[in-house]
Amino acid sequence: MNRDQFYAKVSTLDAEQLRKVLWTMYWRGTAQGRERIEDALNPPAEPRRKAKDPRDPELLLDEVTQFVSLARDGAYMYGDRRVSRTERTKWRVTFRNLASQAQSALHAQDTAPAEQAMEQLIDLACEMRNVQYFHSEDPVEAAKFVVSDAASALWQTVLDRYGFIAFAGRATPQLIRWESGSGWTEGNGKVAERETTLAAALAPLLASPEMWRGFAAAYLSALDAVARAEAAAAGKGSGRGRLSSSGGWSDADYRRSNQARTLAAWHAMLAEHLADPDDADLLGRLASHPVLDAAFLRAQIR
Repeated sequence: MNRDQFYAKVSTLDAEQLRKVLWTMYWRGTAQGRERIEDALNPPAEPRRKAKDPRDPELLLDEVTQFVSLARDGAYMYGDRRVSRTERTKWRVTFRNLASQAQSALHAQDTAPAEQAMEQLIDLACEMRNVQYFHSEDPVEAAKFVVSDAASALWQTVLDRYGFIAFAGRATPQLIRWESGSGWTEGNGKVAERETTLAAALAPLLASPEMWRGFAAAYLSALDAVARAEAAAAGKGSGRGRLSSSGGWSDADYRRSNQARTLAAWHAMLAEHLADPDDADLLGRLASHPVLDAAFLRAQIR
């Protein structure tokens, strides 16, 4: 049915019949369908409060920090006295409101608290792909949180406020930590339609060959930091990075391969923008970096 046909059908139903239809859809539908119905039934927040009473950035940061900490502790998944039953069912609204307030606070006079708040929310959203913090089949979609948009807003603020060197130093480890070649949702909703790679979000901020070159150098430094952290973990006897007993891939081999593929779009952009012969050393260092799959990278940036 199209919309007109649908409206014609439901116009013959009274209020009680409509409630029964909606309840059937809610009760027998998928978890994602129930979430959408709940979102439609929740009244929107009053816009006047936001206009008249802008949030204190420090208080906002405290709220975000507490929310993220409780989520990681499993407080929204299990019976935890720190989070009421009502709040556990409304986590999507809480996440959405905090994200909206953090983005607005990026335009405040002091943006530092909002920068920290947004970084924590993006970290949590990225973790939600692999860790079940909330009762949802697709939590990032349920929260209506577009990771690439949030990262772009954060990076633009840092670049404008602190300049290129500080921006490159902060954004490169975030790019490594946050990038996802397949997005952050299950790919079936409106949020998924708006998602881009972080490489695509980052590219417009690098407005000159010098910026691409400088950012590439900072990116290599961030990869070096990852390599040092992995070496330190291996040195503590974790066994990571060693060959498997069967002679196959080790955990480190898998991480290198996965990291290179996750950042494939970014590496392709670097190869395109660092085409000058003077950039060959940067690309050579990237192609042989120990935390990435060298064979895959060489084929990519050839």
